[in-house]
Amino acid sequence: MEFATKCLHAGYTPKNGEPRVQPIVQSTTFTYDSAEEIGKLFDLQAAGYFYTRLSNPTTNAAEEKITALEGGVATMCTASGQAAVFYAMLNILQAGDHFISSSYVYGGTYNLFAHTFKKMGIEVSFVDQDLPLEELKKAIRPNTKAIFAETIANPALRVLDIEKFVALANAAQAPLLVDNTFATPYFCRPIEFGANVVIHSTSKYLDGHAIALGGSITDGGNFDWNNGKFPQLSTPDQTYHGLVYTETFGPAAYIVKARVQLMRDLGATPAPQNSFLLNVGMETLALRMQRHYENAQAVAEFLDKHPQVAKVSYPGLSSSPDYALKQKYLPNGLCGVISFEMKGGRETAATWLNALQLVSREVHVADIRTCALHPATSTHRQLSEAELEKVGISAGLIRLSCGIESLQDILADLEQAFHSAK
Repeated sequence: MEFATKCLHAGYTPKNGEPRVQPIVQSTTFTYDSAEEIGKLFDLQAAGYFYTRLSNPTTNAAEEKITALEGGVATMCTASGQAAVFYAMLNILQAGDHFISSSYVYGGTYNLFAHTFKKMGIEVSFVDQDLPLEELKKAIRPNTKAIFAETIANPALRVLDIEKFVALANAAQAPLLVDNTFATPYFCRPIEFGANVVIHSTSKYLDGHAIALGGSITDGGNFDWNNGKFPQLSTPDQTYHGLVYTETFGPAAYIVKARVQLMRDLGATPAPQNSFLLNVGMETLALRMQRHYENAQAVAEFLDKHPQVAKVSYPGLSSSPDYALKQKYLPNGLCGVISFEMKGGRETAATWLNALQLVSREVHVADIRTCALHPATSTHRQLSEAELEKVGISAGLIRLSCGIESLQDILADLEQAFHSAK
């Protein structure tokens, strides 16, 4: 099936007389005819549903759709995008381990890596993703267990050279985990370029309507967990009577472990209602992403010529340092998010934001309505000045997320706000 058809049909196929739309299975638990059947489920010897914390038919439909769209082997949904990043990393990291991350990451991810993981005895090295491969390799240590980056960085709007980071991961004998939230699988499928795990904040474009928090982790099924560095997957798990994930579940070992260990123990489970809304949102992903991109490209070109704008970060502009990477990894389009710097710094940026009428001021991004944010005083507020500089955020930086409204209405609102900010 083509991508747009998968958006509609993947994940759920009704049988004769069943509902055409995936139903909301609003139940915490499921009944069986015998204790033996339930025992097999708990021993991972049979597939099925027994408690919604681990699996639910409505959530399973969303997971299978995402798997089909990203080209992986299996997906686990979580209650939020932040939970997805946390679980994806913790699934293979433990106290004493080290990992490498691009410095161009979302503020919540930066805090998780730099501070929360540090308290857990896990150390991160942030690197400049623009460095040559040989320089990046200097960050590798014997205990390096993962490489992390974002396809399109939030909010710096930098495009990842995925194949270079795949080479870095190969040198470390570690998996590459990529947050693909902004690009979505409509514009980029990192697994096709060699990435091993793909993460989403489904609250953004996959949902598309700002109505349901959620996250997802997709296993590419293309990493050798038997390479000696990941005993969590390749040696017996005593909580399941000595089961070895790589032996029992093969290419899906990583995602099965995430579900039956982390989700079992930590429980950041999406509600069936949210999974239903995610399913509905993904049905129009192909249509929406095309409109987001068309609007954002036009808005970026408008901003690039505006006398009150110091700098525009949007890889769709031919002047962007990442234009060549955009052409390689995202040839058909980008996200609807633009970052730009106002002349006049923090105060002028605040005046411009306050003057917006159609465009919402909100702590969100990547949905159908255009919105704007000042990262330095909101999403990245916890970062120090030095940390802000490291992740590419200036005092006057605005993150603008172009929705699917009429382009002329978006441009008119931006222009009247610029007039007010003079």
